[in-house]
Amino acid sequence: MKRFVYINDESCQNDYCDNRISNTKYNLLNFLPKNLWEQFRRFMNQYFLLIACLQLWSLITPVNPASTWGPLIIIFAVSATKEAWDDYNRYISDKQANEKEVWVVKNGARKHIQAQDIRVGNIVWIRENEEVPCDLVLLGTSEPQGLCHIETAALDGETDLKTRVSPPPCVGLEFEQLHRIKGVIECPIPDKDIRRFDANIRLFPPFIDNDICPLTINNTLLQSCYLRNTEWACGVAVYTGNKTKLGMSRGVPEPKLTAMDAMIDKLTGAIFLFQLTVVVVLGAAGNVWKDIEARKQWYVKYDDNEPWYQILVIPLRFELLCSIMIPISIKVSLDFVKSLYAKFIDWDEDMYDLENNTPAHAANTAISEDLGQVEYILTDKTGTLTENKMIFRRCCVGGTFYGNECGDALTDVELLNAIANNSPHVIKFLTVMSLCNTVIPIKSPSGSVFYKAQSQDEDALVNAAANLHMVLVSKNGNNAEIHFNLQVMRYEILDILEFTSDRKRMSVVVLDCQSGKIFLLSKGADEAMLPCAYSGQQTKTFVDAVDKYAQLGLRTLCLGWRELESEEYTEWSQSFKEANSALIDREWRVAEVCQKLEHSLEILGVSAIEDRLQDGVPETIEILRQSGINFWMLTGDKQNTAIQIALLCNLISSEPKGQLLHINGRTQDEVARSLERVLLTMRITSSEPKELAFVVDGWALEIILTHYTEAFTELAVLSKTALCCRVTPSQKAQLVKLLKSCDYRTLAIGDGGNDVRMIQQADIGVGISGREGLQAARAADYSIGKFRFLKRLILVHGRYSYNRTAFLSQYSFYKSLLICFIQILFSFLSGIAGTSLFNSVSLMAYNVFYTSIPVLTTVLDKDLSEKTVMQNPEILLYCQAGSNLNILVDFSIQVLLLVGLVAHCTMQSLFS
Repeated sequence: MKRFVYINDESCQNDYCDNRISNTKYNLLNFLPKNLWEQFRRFMNQYFLLIACLQLWSLITPVNPASTWGPLIIIFAVSATKEAWDDYNRYISDKQANEKEVWVVKNGARKHIQAQDIRVGNIVWIRENEEVPCDLVLLGTSEPQGLCHIETAALDGETDLKTRVSPPPCVGLEFEQLHRIKGVIECPIPDKDIRRFDANIRLFPPFIDNDICPLTINNTLLQSCYLRNTEWACGVAVYTGNKTKLGMSRGVPEPKLTAMDAMIDKLTGAIFLFQLTVVVVLGAAGNVWKDIEARKQWYVKYDDNEPWYQILVIPLRFELLCSIMIPISIKVSLDFVKSLYAKFIDWDEDMYDLENNTPAHAANTAISEDLGQVEYILTDKTGTLTENKMIFRRCCVGGTFYGNECGDALTDVELLNAIANNSPHVIKFLTVMSLCNTVIPIKSPSGSVFYKAQSQDEDALVNAAANLHMVLVSKNGNNAEIHFNLQVMRYEILDILEFTSDRKRMSVVVLDCQSGKIFLLSKGADEAMLPCAYSGQQTKTFVDAVDKYAQLGLRTLCLGWRELESEEYTEWSQSFKEANSALIDREWRVAEVCQKLEHSLEILGVSAIEDRLQDGVPETIEILRQSGINFWMLTGDKQNTAIQIALLCNLISSEPKGQLLHINGRTQDEVARSLERVLLTMRITSSEPKELAFVVDGWALEIILTHYTEAFTELAVLSKTALCCRVTPSQKAQLVKLLKSCDYRTLAIGDGGNDVRMIQQADIGVGISGREGLQAARAADYSIGKFRFLKRLILVHGRYSYNRTAFLSQYSFYKSLLICFIQILFSFLSGIAGTSLFNSVSLMAYNVFYTSIPVLTTVLDKDLSEKTVMQNPEILLYCQAGSNLNILVDFSIQVLLLVGLVAHCTMQSLFS
């Protein structure tokens, strides 16, 4: 499906919706029926509505109907009021956004209108620091090259500025021409993918003679972004209102069912079946007593010709009396206390990150007790366990190692001498470091240059090159300027082959403005770069360098370079343009074209970047493992790097205390044999005190998840620790799903956009507000500033929430059964006629107010000090998934005691 957007043509603007944003769930007409429908979708509400309706039948009701209708209406009113208040706040927020004033082009002139009146095809003008009101295709900016900078923090959480560029046909258009521009944009129907926009633009004469130009996400300004460091920009609206990419991404996430909720549902079902049994038995006994004994009593008068339904009167009376077995207020009570538990997390000063001024936040208020039942934690590495502050430490260029002696290549005398002597390999290496990136250089008022980078690795490489005198001074459009030892080097960036998780590398094609030569500059993972080396190049030194740096826990990248012939580039450029113009399978076609160019590279060297552990990570992992929680580390890094980080943070133990088993292989048979060997070792040594863990790379993991899921599931059950390396975001989510299928309670924690799928898949998602942005924190149920706060989140908040919720649930059922058994006991003493012991006022007060006592008790409960919990983490084992049996056992004991009490009182009444 396609959408055709006619630029600046008002006759075609009524085909699509306007820019009115609406995130409200209700309106004045549908609020009452829609809200009641949603509330009555729950079994408990349906049950209590049935009971309330039965009480309207005066023949069977033993109490005033108000005793049930009153609490039911109050509970429904509280829930409806909460929904109405939340929806009203959404309405106010929408109203403010819709009525914001914006500039659009009307009849060749700019006019002020409200944002809600923007139509598809309108040309919208934005000034510096203003918010983008809808999804636009950029047409022009105040910069001659058609560039602008935007901040996308409100969209994807990334705080670094991004560069957006006008399509080539629009570059250089004058101010007045932009008012009169005409053309058509062919784009996909609205979707929620904020990283893709596969479209084409064609301008009508006299601007350009119907030439089709491809558009990508780099040619767009998406809703809720802010224009920065650019005086003005203008673009044509392609998606408006709730059909923008941000609007399509909005929605209510699927609710997560906690283990406690599942247990309460099972208890409710069991009590309901027990209640039916009691009703049948007592109803039959009541009818028998009526026919045998009651008719003999002089004071009881029964009509001999009773209608057929009289046999149902006594059972239905007992149904109404026993309905109190299921507490009507438990749902509201649990929702209230869970909201307070979430506030306790928000208010916890001990989880406040002073470095980044970031408090802990509970976005999901319904699953706090599950924090105390976590069995598996699946964690990212970079930015989660480490600081994500990249520092260039070592490198290997042309077979020579730099930085090995002093631990810092930037101060290595040998490297500095090689730069001073203009060593060709070193100069090429530094050039690739400076140019092969998407970094934006910005000049400060003092004249110094600093960089805005989307990747911390790129930031480290560009700053390291600058410290080694290869300074990237500016990027204006496709032109880049580098200063090196008083020389000015200018390059034109012809094409950018963007990084993808499948290719695991990025490249740029540049034209050297001095020599006129065209070069391909590439960088990426060793397994993606080394196979692309030209035939005959000796890469063993680079393989050894990668292994050596990985053993030191450093992140490695291989850098390469190749000179291109003009004919080769011209032919490839045409194919690249055609692939970028495709509206179907564009990503696959672009990857295929990139593959045709990225070969026969001269591998220049290997860079090694340090990413230090966060403070408190080893201690946090150690204490959580003592509490019975298993850890899996899922990372995109190389295997040796992941192993060294895992050793540093106490995730695995070295020999002889621990043993690490490797699952490797490139073919299906190799992986099958390796997996079977590891599985056999796990089975044999599972009873030994030795700590076993396994490590698997992304290639082998893909084969396993496709062909050997059952065997890997068994391995997951046996293993307490795992390291999964070179994994993609989809593989992370698959691993979480696999552990959930084994009925384990999982927690996923990460800090970047590549962790979002894993976080959303887990029972509990925790995001770290890190240097990679806020994507993970926004998608998560809980967000924290540092990994070490996870210890307090689980051991303190999780345990308290679990114990308090368990107590409240037990108490709610206990007091309901207690009152019900008192009613049943009274029935035995009053002729089994279904007569109520309590009056209507007492029952109403009981239903509405009696719950406040356990609510206050659970909120204020602190049976063990936080210090005790931290010092004895094994007490958390009580709270984990298997301990749901404790609730059931405690509850069963209380029921047996009540049954015994009833039997005892009954026997006493009979013998008296």
